[in-house]
Amino acid sequence: MSTLRELKTRIGSVSSSEKITGAMKMISSAKVHKNEQALRRLLPFKDQIRSIMGHLLSADASYSSPLIESRDVQKIGIVVYGSDDGLCGAYNINIFKHLVARINSLKGQYGTSVEIVLYPVGRKIRNAVEKMDVPGVVVETYEGVDSKMEGEKVNAFTLDLQKAFLEGRLDMVEVVFMSFKSMSRQVLTVEQLFPVTEEAIRSEGASQDVAEENRLYIFEPDPNRIFNEVLPMFVLSTMQEITIENRASEQAARVMAMQSANDNAKKLLDELRLEYNKLRQQSITTELLDILGGQVER
Repeated sequence: MSTLRELKTRIGSVSSSEKITGAMKMISSAKVHKNEQALRRLLPFKDQIRSIMGHLLSADASYSSPLIESRDVQKIGIVVYGSDDGLCGAYNINIFKHLVARINSLKGQYGTSVEIVLYPVGRKIRNAVEKMDVPGVVVETYEGVDSKMEGEKVNAFTLDLQKAFLEGRLDMVEVVFMSFKSMSRQVLTVEQLFPVTEEAIRSEGASQDVAEENRLYIFEPDPNRIFNEVLPMFVLSTMQEITIENRASEQAARVMAMQSANDNAKKLLDELRLEYNKLRQQSITTELLDILGGQVER
């Protein structure tokens, strides 16, 4: 049976934990809002690029670019985003499980002989994939590439992947990440980075009337040249968006984990205080009975 001193110590410890988790929740919540603002700043740029690409694709012209050319898939690169820090619940576990399922799906689609190169982004997910023992799957890491990397590093990493695709070292590149929807909802997403698909670059919701109107445009220089200038910008903006979304999702997962920890701490604190008060009342009652017993004996 716990003593009053032990209970008081445990109450103090749980109370401190409650304050810490509450503070961490507030910090993560502020970081979520910061990343949401970064997404809002980026989306107009990406939407404008997608709009330009949609105009070009709707025109009566032919386009060619090595970034959209499909070929026999023998080697696939998968960029998998995770977190560098812990305390975010099952965030990294869910990503890893989805990655394993995706690898199995690709091997089923392209054959067991297909080679897969994993590019982990984030220390936690890197530690997980490095322990994998799957035939035909290798892990490559880049110095300075993590979940907290800034825009310049994202661009450099993306250009390296683009170079590997153009040189034929990779036949396809996919990105596995958590798409941020709201504070309580993040969706595991697989997006094909290379070759770039027409569906990815078309403006969402473009009507047929707009498409017909676009055919009246006069492009200077020629549409194919503009297409090849804008397409790499679209790829870079896509990776920037993915990186920010993953960062927002990580912090949102941490908010929910800290909220759960905070709720559990409050529940435990209430139970300990109730037990402490019962034990304290029992101790007081025992002392009073001893006093009364001594007076009766006199």
